[in-house]
Amino acid sequence: MLSGLLSMFGSLELKDLLDISVLAFLLYQALRLIRGTRAWQMTLGALSIVLFYYTTRIMDLRAARVFLETSLPYLIFGLVVVFQSEIRRALAEIGKGRILRVFRDSSYEIRFDEIILASTALANQRIGGLIVLERDIGLKNYIESGTQIDAHLSYHLLMAIFNPKGPLHDGAIIITGERIAGAGCLLPMNSDPYLSKELGTRHRAGIGITAETDAISIIISEETGRISASKGGEISLNLDGPRLRRFLQAAFDDKKEERLIRTST
Repeated sequence: MLSGLLSMFGSLELKDLLDISVLAFLLYQALRLIRGTRAWQMTLGALSIVLFYYTTRIMDLRAARVFLETSLPYLIFGLVVVFQSEIRRALAEIGKGRILRVFRDSSYEIRFDEIILASTALANQRIGGLIVLERDIGLKNYIESGTQIDAHLSYHLLMAIFNPKGPLHDGAIIITGERIAGAGCLLPMNSDPYLSKELGTRHRAGIGITAETDAISIIISEETGRISASKGGEISLNLDGPRLRRFLQAAFDDKKEERLIRTST
């Protein structure tokens, strides 16, 4: 058996090694993208079904094998539907590669002071708000769902937009670099059934946008006056001004580090 394996590896050509390396890299990247998400557990479940199918073939369990052969095509379509947000995020992550970076602006300079001041003021006044900070992945389609503004970022403008008597206080503000790109924007809702029932639609929208893109969201609760922030589909609750600053600084410092690594390789 050992001699057979040695002869097999000895007959490998350079293109075969390249083929194996490309496949291993693609599998590694796919696993890295779904790690820590609900797709990871569902992928393990799908692999278990595939393993069970091959077990039925080896043991010649005809009824179970026929049932699985009939069901597997529908399972594939079901996985596409269930994983649609993960698939969109994976394609967006691919678009963040170094080759495609020439088509995008890579500025990460954000005026945190204005954002933090407005967030704490809104929280103190029990005024609800949802602020989204764009990073690598563009949010143009979400900006177009609201009112496009393209105005200089400032505390006073943020407070004016979120004024409950104003026409744009519902929905999200999207910030791109140093400018407010849009207000009253509609965001995708997070549909995780395990998410706390205490979190309303504003929080679910703030989590939803960060689950589908690499954006950062800040959520101010109208009911409790508490500040939360979301990144990567996860939410940090009960933040004050200093903790919100640390959250934002860490998120954008990570992006700067990723950018330096990609440009140096």
